[in-house]
Amino acid sequence: MTRQKKPALVITFHATSQAMAAEELFRRAGLPGRMIPVPSQIAAGCGLAWKALPQERDALCTALDTAAVGHSGCFLLEMY
Repeated sequence: MTRQKKPALVITFHATSQAMAAEELFRRAGLPGRMIPVPSQIAAGCGLAWKALPQERDALCTALDTAAVGHSGCFLLEMY
């Protein structure tokens, strides 16, 4: 059986400290997703990114903006 790529939201960060702050923020708020290495399609940031379902974009970005946790970008990618 072959795996199929699915759309995913990937949020990247300039610095590792931002990635760690975002992870803590999302976990405390009960928001979905997980930390992953930055996919090869994106050349950005500290090497860490948050992966979640595309429909979670508004909730995750609002949480980052409200808590003033910086991030370098939000991308929609086809991923395994």
